[in-house]
Amino acid sequence: MVPQDPHEVRQLVQSLEAASKKDNKRGKKAFSCRKSTFHVAGSDNISVDSWKFNDWDYKRSDLPTYARGLFTTKLQDGRHEICTRGYDKFFNIDEVNNTQWRNIETNTRGPYELSVKENGCILFISGLEDGTLLVCSKHSTGRRSDVPLSHAQAGERWVERHLEKVGKTVKELATELRNMNATAVGELCDDEFEEHVLAYDENAAGIYLHGINFNVPEFATMASSEVHQFADKWGFKKAQFIVLDEITEVKKFLDTCAETGSWDGRDTEGFVVRCRMQEGPSAPHRDWFFKYKFEEPYLMYRQWREVTKAVIAGKLPNIRKHKKITEEYLLYARRQLAKDPKIAKLYNKNHGIIAMRDGFLNERGLKGSEIIAMENESGESVTRNVVLVPVASIGCGKTTVALALVNLFGWGHIQNDNLGKQKNKPKKFVIELTNAMALSPVVIADRNNHQKRERKQLMDDVTDVVPDAKYVALQWVHEPQQLDHIRHVTRDRVISRGDNHQTIRAATENLGTITGIMEGFLNRFEPVDIDHEPDMYFHEVINLNIGASRDSLETVVKKLHELFPEIVERIPSSEEMDAAIESALSDYQVKADLSWTSGKKDAGKKEEKDKKKNAAERGSDIQDPTVLVKRIEYIGVSVHTSAIKDLLSSVFATGGDPDRSKMYNHLLNSRRIQPNFHVTLIHRSQGQEHADIWKHYTDRYIQRMNEREPGDPTTTPKLASARVRVERLIWNDDIMAFVVRLLPDNSGDEQDGGDGSNNTNALWPCVNAVPHITVGTSRPEIKPKESNTLLQEWLQSGSAPGTGLYEAEIPGYQVLEGSIYPVMMKGKY
Repeated sequence: MVPQDPHEVRQLVQSLEAASKKDNKRGKKAFSCRKSTFHVAGSDNISVDSWKFNDWDYKRSDLPTYARGLFTTKLQDGRHEICTRGYDKFFNIDEVNNTQWRNIETNTRGPYELSVKENGCILFISGLEDGTLLVCSKHSTGRRSDVPLSHAQAGERWVERHLEKVGKTVKELATELRNMNATAVGELCDDEFEEHVLAYDENAAGIYLHGINFNVPEFATMASSEVHQFADKWGFKKAQFIVLDEITEVKKFLDTCAETGSWDGRDTEGFVVRCRMQEGPSAPHRDWFFKYKFEEPYLMYRQWREVTKAVIAGKLPNIRKHKKITEEYLLYARRQLAKDPKIAKLYNKNHGIIAMRDGFLNERGLKGSEIIAMENESGESVTRNVVLVPVASIGCGKTTVALALVNLFGWGHIQNDNLGKQKNKPKKFVIELTNAMALSPVVIADRNNHQKRERKQLMDDVTDVVPDAKYVALQWVHEPQQLDHIRHVTRDRVISRGDNHQTIRAATENLGTITGIMEGFLNRFEPVDIDHEPDMYFHEVINLNIGASRDSLETVVKKLHELFPEIVERIPSSEEMDAAIESALSDYQVKADLSWTSGKKDAGKKEEKDKKKNAAERGSDIQDPTVLVKRIEYIGVSVHTSAIKDLLSSVFATGGDPDRSKMYNHLLNSRRIQPNFHVTLIHRSQGQEHADIWKHYTDRYIQRMNEREPGDPTTTPKLASARVRVERLIWNDDIMAFVVRLLPDNSGDEQDGGDGSNNTNALWPCVNAVPHITVGTSRPEIKPKESNTLLQEWLQSGSAPGTGLYEAEIPGYQVLEGSIYPVMMKGKY
């Protein structure tokens, strides 16, 4: 038994209360939750509070708890208590960073328990202070007068039936669960009450017990074997599970089952995998779940349900996948609907769905899994009409990847921004797309498509013209905890491209206006949700990381080769992909289609007027370097990313000590290595202490700005060239950094020092005690500036065993060419 800590629970409730207040003024970044209070019927006047977060908030890193299904109450002595606790929200493979296979392989340990994902509604069962048994659905006790029978009430009836079989009482179960400080978690599967996609006949119906969680804020749950013992004792049905020791075995087993969408001869929705996960090299392992949902035949069944409802409503059914078999199913369904009008009424109330489907399958003499297998064997040959649909926000790199794909394969590429402002622009965009589809097997629908309505419009309108079109989502993942990083990367990209864009002129428009537009896209971003329309009609979703265009290109190419081998016949070499990205970055020029305008005669004059207006709003910020210089955040030496990554690879070549490689592997697998690298020479926060050095750099900045050609919009000119010698790598479990030496312009000799300290270049001094390049940090809350603390510890104690520090010398020392640039303060979006 894991007991509750009253102080810990009180703090949790206080955090939830604060987040539930309507006048919460903690800002846009704050999470929120909804509080609902329910009186528990049959109890001694006990009420419980349900706490519900927004689904997208579960991807944040700052929630007080990640329980999905959480109820608290107040005891007679005034103390708060968690009375019901669901699982921590768990995600599907590739849905979040933690569930990328590479991170699962690195951060988890077995044994791995794989339990069948039953297809019903979740129930929580627990005991209250007065001995009352509390049965809840995800966020409700079910005591509603506006529904004839809620999920929780149906669950109560099933609990009584299960207990009756083994001669137990409700009060006994409540007492047992309370003594354990636990919540029993089960799936209510009863087609007479409510049909889902998979069938449960009379013998299979009931509550399938699949978990017992301890009622504490941090997730702690019992092993499946113990859950089965509890189910046997109290008469519940059991969710089947298997145990595998190695993650390679897990992946092989799941991939094999996914080929047919079944296990042990029965169609199933997928598996929940239970294991232990470690977040960070020094963190303890804790209970952690992820899920592996099968696409088929589950998605085919769901499509049959939707097209049947469309026929009942008199609408044209939208068939996106499994076209031939779905058309045959609809012929059968129409016959049944014509025979008995009552079927349609019941179907719209989610009754008779499974009977309709099974009737068709019986008539064909096939299982759903057999249909999928036959389709796979027939090898549906796709040779054209593939639409790549980016799902992104401004500055993510979608056009860079699109241009690189065009360079490699010559595919069609339609840019929404090239169409200018005009009426019915979405329709015009589709016209251009479908025209391009006549000439190319693959077209790229280059717009943000960041909202579901945009994706629906695109799919609906293209399908009207090209019924067999296949849609592949290229989703630049926007996890909440990564938003600050996304803002930083995308803002830098947009500003660096200046006016080289059709609609966002970063060099001449007001900076606040630009960042406001970008923030609007971030706030409206709706991630792909394959469980609901329209995203359920994507043939595939390819998740990509913002700030890694080269990696994104390779990911897309390899996946498309796997999906459509007759279109992408071979995977281009690494050199070819490097060249494609380089070309996309260097050759991109705006080519707006000026023939498609909003119809105004003076469009050119208006654009010129807007430029002048924006320039006036920016005022001296653009014209006067003595004003711009106040926005410098720091001066740094930038070095080539590829050179630093090559050094890292050489230090951690295969075959070394795994303990020494642990931090590097964590940074690599969790994508915590910085996207670019620099040596900070001086930060504005050090400007008063080192006033002469700060003035030296700012005077140089003003000089370089005044040397610009007339009309040059550059606001971050190169101050000088520099040379950096990389000498050693220092790290601990939190942060990793290279120790470097700044060299004179024309010599490889160091100016002074021999241990990395007091290392300065006479012309371009560095105020940090140890000049360095930060490689990355293990967690977002650890900031790169903490490299200074790491290196001070290294200077004082070295890297002997027991210090927690590691050190690697760079063989022969590497001298890198660099450039000194000012970096401007990041405006707030």
